[in-house]
Amino acid sequence: MTDRKSAIRTYKERAAPAGIYALRHAGSGQSWVGHAADLDVVMNRVLFTLRLGSHRSASLQAAWNDHGGEGLGFERVEVFAADAKPEGEALKARLAHWRTKLAAQPL
Repeated sequence: MTDRKSAIRTYKERAAPAGIYALRHAGSGQSWVGHAADLDVVMNRVLFTLRLGSHRSASLQAAWNDHGGEGLGFERVEVFAADAKPEGEALKARLAHWRTKLAAQPL
């Protein structure tokens, strides 16, 4: 029991890497860009909502429904320094930059 509690405490105390990520679906040829406070766990959240059929991006959900999860790739495109995480307009500008560069849709 102590090992489990220690593992949970260690997980909660870890420095979560925040940043911008891209999803690319080989079956549909589409790409999406989003941001997350924890890049280590965001893909699990995305897959969970897609499996439930409740992802907020209609185009990503449609690609999942039509082509399935095979061919869906995840890529970290920008990891923010712990002391320099952009917010507000600065974050919107970074997202716009990556969407343009990758010809991607918003998440």
